[in-house]
Formats: sequence, structure tokens, C-alpha cells
Amino acid sequence: MIKEVIVVEGRDDTVAIKRAVEADTIETGGSAIGAAVIRRVKLAMERRGVIILTDPDFAGERIRKIVAQRVPGCKHAFIPEADATRKGDIGVENASPEAIRRALERVHTEMPGKESLIDWQDLIEAGLIVHRSAAARRMAMGNLLGIGYCNGKQFHNRLRMFQITPAEFASALAQIDNEGL
Repeated sequence: MIKEVIVVEGRDDTVAIKRAVEADTIETGGSAIGAAVIRRVKLAMERRGVIILTDPDFAGERIRKIVAQRVPGCKHAFIPEADATRKGDIGVENASPEAIRRALERVHTEMPGKESLIDWQDLIEAGLIVHRSAAARRMAMGNLLGIGYCNGKQFHNRLRMFQITPAEFASALAQIDNEGL
């Protein structure tokens, strides 16, 4: 049983989570997150803690930001887009139980107010921004670090927010460089 309550987008996501692990969920019902849902998430945060596990798409990221902004201190789990896609449809409900368990094993906790251990120049030198393959490199790096895919500015923010260390960054960078990305 996972101690924290997992915030997901809908009923199909809950079904997929329950196939993978024993856990309780709160469904946002999509991106129009009402006050009642936020109250439930806040209560869950106070009593048990919260893990946000949304779809690896624009709407999922929007929901993740809204919940994290209104309920500080949430933990985050990310499923790589490739593991959450079936027949062109992207969502947690499409992920295998193994992919869901892997994401939940690599949960990151927000560390608001902390300084970034990786600076902007590191991202440039790593080819994660201002590079012809920057998006592909960020996707690969985000999957390796378990922080998901996002644009350069948000990627830098996640590195800070989840306090990714220079050693973790260097290890993931070496791996994507070895893969020829």
C-alpha cells in the first residue's frame, strides 16, 4: 500500500493505478479543477501526503502545475510519454503496471525556495537548450532523471525544484551522449 494519495486526472487513470499498486487516488476530473477537489488534495496532503501523477501531455502538465501551486510540497511522479502512449492516445491509463510502478519508485519531492544546483550555462553546454536536438535531449534526460519532458525554462525549474545533483545530471548526460542524442 502506498502511503500517499495519488492525484490523477480521471477514473481510467485510477483503474490503471490500482492494476499496478495498492493506493488511494483523487481524480481531478480534468483541467477544470474545482475548489472541492483542491480541498480534498489539501486534506490528503495534511494527513498522508500527495503524489501527483498526471498524463505526460499539455493538459496533464497544466493540472500538475495547478495542484502543485495550490497545495505546496507535493511529490511528483512522471511516466515517460513513450510508456503512456497507445494507438496515438497519451495518458496514464495507457501505461503498463510496470511503467506505473517505475514512475512511483522514482518520486521527486518539491523543494521550493532552494537554489538550483545546475545553472543555465550547464544546460547550454549539455545541448539541452539552444541546440538543434535540444527537445529530444531534454526528453531523454527528463526520462532518465524521472522529471518528465518540458521546455528549457521549465526543465531548469524542475532541476531546481527537485534538487537534481550535479552527479545525477552528469550521469544522465553521459548516458544520452552515449546513445548518440
